Amino acid sequence: MSKMRGRVLIPLPNTGAMGRKRNNFYMRSIFILALCIFGLLQYHNFNYLDSRDAMLSDSVTNDSVDAILSMVPATLHKYLTPHSRNHSSSGAALVLNASSAALGVSGMASATTISFDAYRPPNISEIKRHIIRYNEMQLVLNEDTFGPLQNDSVIIVIQVHTRINYLRHLIVSLAQARDISKSLLIFSHDYYDDDINDLVQQIDFCKVLQIFYPYSIQTHPHEYPGVDPNDCPRNIKKEQALISNCNNALYPDLYGHYREAKFTQTKHHWWWKANRVFNELEVTRFHTGLVLFLEEDHYVAEDFLYLLAMMQQRTKDLCPQCNILSLGTYLKTFNYYTYHKVEAMPWISSKHNMGFAFNRTTWKSIRRCAQHFCSYDDYNWDWSLQHVSQQCLQRKLHAMIVKGPRVFHIGECGVHHKNKNCESNQVISKVQHVLRIARNSHQLFPRSLMMTVPSLLKKSKLRKGNGGWGDLRDHELCMNMTLPTR
Repeated sequence: MSKMRGRVLIPLPNTGAMGRKRNNFYMRSIFILALCIFGLLQYHNFNYLDSRDAMLSDSVTNDSVDAILSMVPATLHKYLTPHSRNHSSSGAALVLNASSAALGVSGMASATTISFDAYRPPNISEIKRHIIRYNEMQLVLNEDTFGPLQNDSVIIVIQVHTRINYLRHLIVSLAQARDISKSLLIFSHDYYDDDINDLVQQIDFCKVLQIFYPYSIQTHPHEYPGVDPNDCPRNIKKEQALISNCNNALYPDLYGHYREAKFTQTKHHWWWKANRVFNELEVTRFHTGLVLFLEEDHYVAEDFLYLLAMMQQRTKDLCPQCNILSLGTYLKTFNYYTYHKVEAMPWISSKHNMGFAFNRTTWKSIRRCAQHFCSYDDYNWDWSLQHVSQQCLQRKLHAMIVKGPRVFHIGECGVHHKNKNCESNQVISKVQHVLRIARNSHQLFPRSLMMTVPSLLKKSKLRKGNGGWGDLRDHELCMNMTLPTR
């Protein structure tokens, strides 16, 4: 016992307990820090969403002309302002006559000698003459300012009908895009209109070329490809059609209906313009870069060319099988944090037919399948193109799609849709606000692209066409457009 009393007991440190306490302290600290960061992010996100929702809700009601003009730089208001023709001469005629005089065309007056007391719309014969001259001249406006087309320049082909109000806003959006001065805008018209021509010829921010579909309903109102008086009515039964001996009575579409010119024209026009741009125009003869397809009721973001170039550069490592780049998607709501993300999937006509681009190599493979395109019983060019991909192409159409759209659809009325108010500015206003939010939150002009895995896709089935394309005259006209002209 005496020995035990003389000892000094020194407690050994409990290193395990101390380590656990230290770890618990660190874990609590990290958890509290993470909680604070999460709270700050949520606060920022809620404020952002609230401001976004407020802006979008304002856009629904604040769609007046003044409100829309306020979102457009003052220098571009000229594209949104209609000009009266009552006491002015035709701008289209001026360009044609001035150009023809320069080319030495006989019988053409000098542009300085033309004057009209009152505007008189051209008749069908005059329209046909103007169309022939435009298509023969292939005059590239502003080429002296912006120089010749370069091989890496983007050609933007815009299909135009009669909706000048939408076209005005498309032009305004194009004018605000970065690097637009390097592009060539090709306006492909299936309706000759002096007001539309004046608007297009006002463009001063890049090179411009107009081409005119020569087989339109406007120039053939009472004969094929317009409406021939002896054409079979749409809903007549085949037996009655044979008795009446109406045109092409033997060939209704797969639903038993006969052709309607207003529907067949769009597919003819799309196929004609693609052949015209890739195979017939002198300015595009040696161009192997991208050709981007738009329509008159589209609207582009200011970074659409920037992003298109980035997608093209990244194709080799992100999606080697992709031969189409798509800038437009049909979304009802927009997630602004997806503006740098892309995904890849087979090209689907109903989803990827807006703002898509491909090059001459892809076009050549499509053109070799002309018979499939021209004989497929569907009056939609995009459904016909998907049929070509599924049934003819060795290398199917595969698209890289941007998740945050750079091309928007602003048209509320068209071939398939007739709203009560076709002049409503509500969609235009909403798109302006969507892009302002994306701009203010620094989502445009991303520094890099991120490939995401698309949601599970159902295997695309071979679909039955929509019909409207059973007339053999349409098959033949379509195929004749594919014949080489040079």
